[in-house]
Parts: sequence; C-alpha cells; structure tokens
Amino acid sequence: MSLSRKRRKELKRLRSSAEELWGNQQNVLEHANAVAREASRQLGHLTREEVVPRVRTGYDSYVRPGMETAGRYARSAGDTAQRGLGTALGSILAIGDIASDTRVRHALERVASPRTVVVEEKKGPGVGTWLAIGAGVVAAAGVAYAVWQTFRADDELWVADDEPAGPVNEG
Repeated sequence: MSLSRKRRKELKRLRSSAEELWGNQQNVLEHANAVAREASRQLGHLTREEVVPRVRTGYDSYVRPGMETAGRYARSAGDTAQRGLGTALGSILAIGDIASDTRVRHALERVASPRTVVVEEKKGPGVGTWLAIGAGVVAAAGVAYAVWQTFRADDELWVADDEPAGPVNEG
C-alpha cells in the first residue's frame, strides 16, 4: 500500500502520540498501585492502633465481667445442686435401709392402702438453661456494642476529599 509522505508523517505522529499515551497510562497505573499499597498499609496500621484496642477494651469492659458473673452464678448453682444431690442421695439410701427392715415393711403393709401415686415430670427449661441464655445474651450485647463503638461515624477520623475548584454545573 503506498501512502503519501504527508499521510506517513501523520501516521508517525499518531503512533508516537499513541505510544506516549500508553506510557502515561502505565505511569498512572503504577502510581495508582502505589497509592493502593500505601492505603492498605495505613489501613493495617489503623486496625492495629484503633480498632483492635477498642474491641479489646469493649470486650474487657462489657463481655468479660458478664461472663465472670455468669460463671460465678453457674458455679454457685452447681455447688447448690451438688449439695442438694448429695442430700437427696443420702436420704434415698437412708430410706432404702429403713424400707428393708422387716418390721417397717410389716407396719407399712398394715397402714398403706392400695393407692397409685402419680409423679409429675418436670416441664420447661431449668435454672442452668436460663443462666446459659443470659450469658449468651450478655456476650452478644457486649460484642455488638464493641463493634458499634468501633465502626460508628467519627468526624475527626475521616479526611474530606478536596473540592474541585470552580463552579459545578448542575444541569
């Protein structure tokens, strides 16, 4: 294909402009990558310096005391249940010893009438279940409060972008 000298010069200028544009785009992309890396690094610093301490403080202030209180209540309930179980077991064994005595058995046969005893089953959750539910609610509330405190809008944490100079055409 034969081109005139004028067309060849125009194509040469166009090619050099395209190559210059390509180089400029590569520079812009390199600069954008550098800015993104720096932003990522700064975000890591912000997380270590601001977010982690706030979450840790929220946990120590709100969640841990609730969990310790729930643990004390659970230990107290467990100790009470253990004492009650020990007392009940001792009573059952004592009743078993008394019931095996032949004199008591004969006396009960004379006095007892043929009645049936209905034993009701326990229905619904017990104290331990309610304590566990309460501890879970306290823990969830503490974590939710810590997250809310961490991510709430603080005006001094954010830097506004520079406004474009000149009038804005809204139309």
